[in-house]
Amino acid sequence: MIEAVRAALEDGTSFGAPTEREVEMAELIAQIMPSMEMSRLVNSGTEATMSALRLARGFTGRELTIKFEGCYHGHVDSLLVKAGSGMATLGIADTAGVPAGFASSTIALPFNSIAAVEKAFGQHGDKIACVIVEPVAGNMGCVPPLPGFLEALRELTARHGALLIFDEVMTGFRLALGGAQQRFGITPDLTTLGKIIGGGLPMAAYGGRAEVMKRVAPLGPVYQAGTLSGNPLAVAAGLAILRFLLAHPDIYQQLETRAAELCASPPPAVTVNRAGSMFTFFFTDRPVTDWESARRCDTVRFAKFFHHMLERGVYLAPSQFEAGFVSAAHSQEDIRRTVEAAREFSN
Repeated sequence: MIEAVRAALEDGTSFGAPTEREVEMAELIAQIMPSMEMSRLVNSGTEATMSALRLARGFTGRELTIKFEGCYHGHVDSLLVKAGSGMATLGIADTAGVPAGFASSTIALPFNSIAAVEKAFGQHGDKIACVIVEPVAGNMGCVPPLPGFLEALRELTARHGALLIFDEVMTGFRLALGGAQQRFGITPDLTTLGKIIGGGLPMAAYGGRAEVMKRVAPLGPVYQAGTLSGNPLAVAAGLAILRFLLAHPDIYQQLETRAAELCASPPPAVTVNRAGSMFTFFFTDRPVTDWESARRCDTVRFAKFFHHMLERGVYLAPSQFEAGFVSAAHSQEDIRRTVEAAREFSN
């Protein structure tokens, strides 16, 4: 990857115009995630979700969005309603600075509640433009979908003429090469990607069905642009990483195996949630399936666990409400040391 970035640097750092590598990236994304027939490159996950929501409203002619409590989709004004990530950690339910009109366009529902989604569509079905969801929530800790939840979202959105948006900024190329949509066999209308797509450099993307994406200017009336979108250095890094993953599919079995080993021996009175290489040790003895069950965790005990692990050379995310990840860089010895350190914790 470093060599790819070095070579791209010789050509220039920014052009403010499309480049050949951007086309290669779009074609590669479509190969890996067939639901993304067309895509646009942007700079961050926030830009990707913001653009996807605008496109969904422009395509459907509707204004309402359904999101789920505890899910975080970047710092888009209308999506900072009962959001996860840093807002969950800091205990901020709704951030200051967001106009009431923006917040009122968002319906926040409990994650994993099919009944709540059915009720919302029953009341507002002809006004709902889209449902946006982390197919595996990672911003209230790792919370996988219950059986049938994603399937119900796909059926309800299709029935009511709304779009289903998978926010795969966290799960894309992580849960499987084709992301959560491959792992669970669900085809969304739009997908947002980030993080890994730039190989560690700032880049993200949104894309989906050609019929929908053709509404983006200049083909359609939904405007989105950015001078630094598709930055040549980030595109080069992203192409190198995605091509490497395509050539080494065994990585995903390694991740699955090592994550399972890591999560097999948690501290006492801890609930472990895991999906592929994503995991969270929730400091509660009850199942965690949504934000309400996640927020009842013992955060004081988690903080003690965090420092216990840090003192033994294991750095976890310093929040109960952030998912952990096993990467291809983690060796068998890393996993063994982490498991041993966790077993020593008893407070």
